[in-house]
Amino acid sequence: MPNHKRKHFVVQMHQASHLHYDFRLEVDGVLASWAIPKGPTLAVGKPRLAVHVDNHPLSYRDFEGVIPPGHYGAGRVILWDSGTYQTPPGEEPASALSRGKITFDLRGKKLRGRFTLLKMHRRANESDEPWLLIKDRDKNVDPTFDPENYPNSVKSGKRIDDL
Repeated sequence: MPNHKRKHFVVQMHQASHLHYDFRLEVDGVLASWAIPKGPTLAVGKPRLAVHVDNHPLSYRDFEGVIPPGHYGAGRVILWDSGTYQTPPGEEPASALSRGKITFDLRGKKLRGRFTLLKMHRRANESDEPWLLIKDRDKNVDPTFDPENYPNSVKSGKRIDDL
């Protein structure tokens, strides 16, 4: 995917009411965000539920620390992965997301290669907006990849329990 501007992505491991991973893509000046309960994977055939959550400001891109009780997302956060991403030439992230499907290449410290985020239909009783994060087949596939085997922050080297 040459000649197409790279944008930032981050994945924050977040211990709030339960441990999950916040996957964030820089789109039109904000971080479009999804909560991924099991964390992202490099294994093909193991799509991950990704619940769309509120956008975050770009300044949150390198946040690591403790969100105090009583605040949105209260809990501990480490920067689990970071890097850049790019979409195919001519594909704008915002329009792809509005159509419910975006394909992109990640160049992170832990996550690499082609991924797709695909919006699913919401069930009648669901208030959340469910998506799937899917690892596409490429040279970066790792069928044994488990995010729990990589617990350290790419920023500080700390683990979530160190905060």
